[in-house]
Amino acid sequence: MPDSVEVLRTAFVDLWATIMLFLPKFAFATAVIIVGIVASNLLKKAVVRLVHMFKIDDLLERLEVKEIFHKAGVKLDIGEVLGFLVKWFVIVMFLIVAADAMQWTQITVFLGQVITYIPNVLIAIVILLVGLLLGNFVQDVIRSAMEVAQMKSANFLSGIGKWAIIVFSGMASLVQLGIAEALIQTLFTGFIAMLALAGGLAFGLGGKEHASKALDHLYQDLREKHKENE
Repeated sequence: MPDSVEVLRTAFVDLWATIMLFLPKFAFATAVIIVGIVASNLLKKAVVRLVHMFKIDDLLERLEVKEIFHKAGVKLDIGEVLGFLVKWFVIVMFLIVAADAMQWTQITVFLGQVITYIPNVLIAIVILLVGLLLGNFVQDVIRSAMEVAQMKSANFLSGIGKWAIIVFSGMASLVQLGIAEALIQTLFTGFIAMLALAGGLAFGLGGKEHASKALDHLYQDLREKHKENE
């Protein structure tokens, strides 16, 4: 009987020692998480205010970037997007500190991988936005040039140029994120082939009338020269 009491007493002592070692770590980790949540919300609000202060949303609206997302059924608020990314970046950073304090190695490693992946998300967003801006610019340039040349397929070809750049930037963004890189490369090759075929057909149909007029002029010039030689 005394041996059983001693075993039980030892077990309770070990349990109490474990709890006493756990509680300070748990309290510190909880405090870190709370501070992280508060800091992340404050930083998110600061980012949103900065974006609105510099009127980046207005710039994207003038460049018709927001209109593209609107057509896709997505309401773009760049301030909220950047604020969301900053918020969760800070939260994950504080979670890493908390997990490390609790000596949860696997969680620490996983969150570290999340942190290293966030810059890829930011770069992918930048690539997509640049693609949208460049696509609109190229569309305006092609349309203006073809309207000056009085080609009927100006809107069609300018649209092809615009969406070719947008699709390319979208694929580049997915590659940056490491999503199905082999599949994206295959789709990109097929897209380029389809674009070349569509562009050739459009150019042929749009330039048929101009080519016919040029051949008529050439035929008339040759006839006149032939008559002069006779």
